[in-house]
Amino acid sequence: MPPELGLNTFGDLNEGSEQDPSSHARVIRNITEEAVVADQAGVDFFGVGEHHRPDFAISAPEVLLGVIAGRTRRIRLGTAVTVLSTDDPIRVFERFATLDAASNGRAEAILGRGWFTEPFELFGHDRSRYDALFDANLNDFVQLLQRGSISRQTHGRPLLAARRVFPPLERSAPRVWIAVGSTPESVLRAARHGLPMMLAVIGGEPQRFQPFVELYRRAFEKLGQPPREIGVHSSGHVADTDARAREEFWTCYQPMRDRIGAERGWPPIGHAQYIREVEQGSLYVGAPETVARKIAATLSALGACRFDLKYSVGRLSHSRLLRGIELYGTKVAPLVRALTAERGST
Repeated sequence: MPPELGLNTFGDLNEGSEQDPSSHARVIRNITEEAVVADQAGVDFFGVGEHHRPDFAISAPEVLLGVIAGRTRRIRLGTAVTVLSTDDPIRVFERFATLDAASNGRAEAILGRGWFTEPFELFGHDRSRYDALFDANLNDFVQLLQRGSISRQTHGRPLLAARRVFPPLERSAPRVWIAVGSTPESVLRAARHGLPMMLAVIGGEPQRFQPFVELYRRAFEKLGQPPREIGVHSSGHVADTDARAREEFWTCYQPMRDRIGAERGWPPIGHAQYIREVEQGSLYVGAPETVARKIAATLSALGACRFDLKYSVGRLSHSRLLRGIELYGTKVAPLVRALTAERGST
């Protein structure tokens, strides 16, 4: 099967002030247009991430995806990611079942624990239960995915008997991924539940995740089951030339990365480090052929069948995002498929 090529956005604030409500609203409207262009360009998947901070506009991804479903025809739609740790798994399932019905079976979910702490504070959850909350909610969600009903609720009031939830899934269950960052425990969790694994490669060489891939496959062998799909999520930008892509991305990536890095105690990023990430690391920045060759190499190295590019970064303008989406769908994706087919045949 040819690899799948997707796009993700967190709704980065790219126009106006972060504190300007009109900017958040404008970005959300722009994302709908960007999804329409992705659909027309032949992209396989369009994902929107959930955040609850001033520098990202999307806090209710399923609502936005419902609007996008009405404007698109074939592209699959999902989250990148849903922060399941701080949500009710029953409500999450109901929202995705609704999206799947509204989109005529095009819904997907990528479930994760969340990289930022704001949801824990906002919704009144104890951060010390970071792992426990996710495990409990994931158990409930998978039960709903498999049965369409739930007989227990580990995080709240107990249910005395199995209860169905509505709307029921019209067809087979939508594909649900587990987002995996830097811990082997997340890899084993995905395998234990029999779910595909989406590797979030946000720094360093993608090949460093090969031990995670091997662990994932060994876990399925022990379970006596064939392994599920492996996907990769990374940031990048496509423009008409390598020089233009690098310049456009750097001017927006550097302030965003340093702002978030300051929250986490990282030193500022220098231009030389940025170039190393572009040439050898986790950033897929360049002209279509450059980006396609790097994606194909990553898919081959990790045995992955899906690549999702986070195409938005900081204040990169809507017009440049649209051009990048068009190039990704019409130039990058066909070349990646050709390159992987060529490697497969040899």
